[in-house]
Amino acid sequence: MLEIICFGDSITARKEGNPSPILTHKLTSKMPNYEFINAGVSGNTTEQAMFRFNKDVLSKRPDAVTVLFGANDSATHKFVDLETFKRNISLFAKQVGQKKTILISPAPVDESLQPNRTNERMEQYAQAVQEVAEETGSYFIDFFHIFYSKPNYRELLVGEKNDGLHFGEAGYELLSDLIVQKVEEMEIEDGFFKKLVDRLMRG
Repeated sequence: MLEIICFGDSITARKEGNPSPILTHKLTSKMPNYEFINAGVSGNTTEQAMFRFNKDVLSKRPDAVTVLFGANDSATHKFVDLETFKRNISLFAKQVGQKKTILISPAPVDESLQPNRTNERMEQYAQAVQEVAEETGSYFIDFFHIFYSKPNYRELLVGEKNDGLHFGEAGYELLSDLIVQKVEEMEIEDGFFKKLVDRLMRG
């Protein structure tokens, strides 16, 4: 069984009423031949995540890693400047290996409920993630623009907290589908499927 670590902040870690983190729960149900490990920590910026990157990600020698940060880095009360954010995301991708990394841009927010975050700034951090993906050759999910383009994106942002940031099940359905599509792309392009078959054959 191939192992994929989901590395991030509260967007990765949240349970939303589920017994376990909802993102990895949905991914496991959609791709039962993979083991999805949740390495999300609420409140983390990329600067804070740097201190646990070795223990939570590299030491586990995963087959792939999703990286989703930006919601806290872009916030006025936790601010990490764009260049530092880019450098940190780039370091994550390079140390994991670009062909094993899926970089995900942060989601938009409902500005009427979010005093510390704006979509203008969130889009800048989303752009930074895309630039790192292009520079490193990593896989990329443009979650920000896909989410923001939905006519009902504010409804999708309604979760248990209803704070305009922590979205509910509909948002996780969208995110998990996008990750599944990207993993399937990796299977085709980078021999993931062969690795998976080999491991299944070995039992």
